[in-house]
Amino acid sequence: MARYLGPACKLCRREGAKLYLKGDKCYTDKCPFEERAFPPGQHGRDTGFRKRTSTNYTIQLREKQKVRRIYGVLERQFRRYYREARRRAGLTGENLLVLLETRLDNIVYRLGFADSRAQARQLVQHGHFTVNGRRVTIPSYAVKLGDAIAVRPESRRMSYFKDRRELMGKRNVPAWLTLDEELQSGRILALPTRQEIDIPVQEQLIVEFYSR
Repeated sequence: MARYLGPACKLCRREGAKLYLKGDKCYTDKCPFEERAFPPGQHGRDTGFRKRTSTNYTIQLREKQKVRRIYGVLERQFRRYYREARRRAGLTGENLLVLLETRLDNIVYRLGFADSRAQARQLVQHGHFTVNGRRVTIPSYAVKLGDAIAVRPESRRMSYFKDRRELMGKRNVPAWLTLDEELQSGRILALPTRQEIDIPVQEQLIVEFYSR
């Protein structure tokens, strides 16, 4: 399965905003974005982010790229999510964010089993989680209302998940999810609303980008 393998911090610098792609490091002074808050490349320091806002197309493109990079989705897959969001009833932009939020790797991240979505993706691929009792190794698996996500019994004996149990209570779990720290499991209580998705993006710009 294809995924981005380059420097994560360069993506934040390209978008001119912290995307929190490396977990706890992004909240410390060691975050490279704090020292180099300018676009990557030979002329990044000189031009800053001025050229990015020159046209409506550029603004829409950057917003689309920002969402893709936050959730770790490549272009072809992102287009499929957009087509599905447009097919559903309601606002296309909000539907798109809900589809991305209900990916299994994002749920694992939201429940506190991983420090970043990239780490959550790797844990899912390695087969450490079950959905409704069945082992799932597909990070993009669409979790549905009422589904139960849990760490496999075999994986709970690993030192990573033993240590994780002590850290899980420190992260705020969204209201649309429930977490059992002792059993290391969670459940989807409801689909998230736009107000519950704490992603600082303007999803309408993405709709405008694909509607050109």
